[in-house]
Amino acid sequence: MRDQDTARGHDGTRITTREAAELLGVKPETVYAYVSRGQLSSRREPGGRGSTFDAEEVAALARRNRREPAGGSPAAGDLSVRTSITLIEKDRYFYRGVDATELADRHSYEEIAEWLWTGRLRPGIIFTAPEAAVTVARRAVAALPEHTGPTDRLRVAAIAAATADPLRFDLSPQAVLGAARTLIPTLVAALPPVRPDHRDEGPLARRLWGRLTGRDPDETSVRALDTALGLLVDHDLAASTLAVRVAASARAHAYAAVSAGLGVLEGPLHGAAGGLAHRMLLDVLDRGTAAPVVADELRAGRRIPGLGHRLYPGEDPRARALFAVLEELPAAGPALAAARDIVATTARHAPLHANVDLALAVLTVASGMDATAGETVFAVARTAGWIAHTLEEYEERPLRMRPSGRYAGARPPQPLPR
Repeated sequence: MRDQDTARGHDGTRITTREAAELLGVKPETVYAYVSRGQLSSRREPGGRGSTFDAEEVAALARRNRREPAGGSPAAGDLSVRTSITLIEKDRYFYRGVDATELADRHSYEEIAEWLWTGRLRPGIIFTAPEAAVTVARRAVAALPEHTGPTDRLRVAAIAAATADPLRFDLSPQAVLGAARTLIPTLVAALPPVRPDHRDEGPLARRLWGRLTGRDPDETSVRALDTALGLLVDHDLAASTLAVRVAASARAHAYAAVSAGLGVLEGPLHGAAGGLAHRMLLDVLDRGTAAPVVADELRAGRRIPGLGHRLYPGEDPRARALFAVLEELPAAGPALAAARDIVATTARHAPLHANVDLALAVLTVASGMDATAGETVFAVARTAGWIAHTLEEYEERPLRMRPSGRYAGARPPQPLPR
């Protein structure tokens, strides 16, 4: 490697991709990954054949990478993972520095996913699934018992799709991106449609709509679903995302990493929380008021579904953004009123704000969807974020996500058991 002071040069010095990679201690492909994430800027010189980089900027990134360890110190008690994907602060959240709610308002789910993965916006992009992958995924899902939940179906579909991809062990960025663009629509296509006359065409949100409800997909309703997908793409290191990064750290292929995330998502404190809020909303609508429903939840010692979030002292920005879209949906009126009633009634007991699970429940109730629909929306949406984290983790040191246990058992030597 070149001497650091030599590589840094004087103010304004430009260096080649190879020199930048040497200084950072990474592959040339990773240098361009830094560019797509906004961590480095590049420039093509007139008549030059490749990109050049500001030497001082590269050196600063190298110093930053050396200072920031992959995990937190043991004294901190919390695992800390360096990431450039999502920032959460002051009741707002950002994808690569851009307000995520504005992205979801202005761009489709596929456009957000593509931009998050590559740093390039491709207006109108639609992800399509290869027929071979869809066929094997549908067969695998069809073999499951009728009562199988949506996350189980998606997990089986992901593994089935992996078997149809002979290049799944290629972990290069381009190969992973190719797999991602086909995996997400394959997951949707593998779910059984509610209506037999449903046609798989158009953006992903429209195709998913027909697998969640038998109602006709009007433009406003599909836009609400598409907005929900965009809002849920990523949310920093949620439990399922951490599982994905652990799998990617062990160099599991992208399908396996997504499967790891789906396994964690099924918990009632994560992806399944929307279903609890859905059932509560139906109960409020049936009884005409939130007061007895909230009382029943508190009497049973349960948390009120859809309220509060440990990362947001105020209202969850995802809920605020989705509620704004649902206001334009006439069929959502009763469910919106029930949600407001729940928030107002609970405020007498605790100052809790609506979170995205309550907003998602309004969407699913208003659209005539099943209680498990919110879990499906959550899982499909978050797959794009998991892929972003997988790509990021592949650029890190392998097996870095290996914490050490603090043994608290009996000290050796102990006698052999009898």
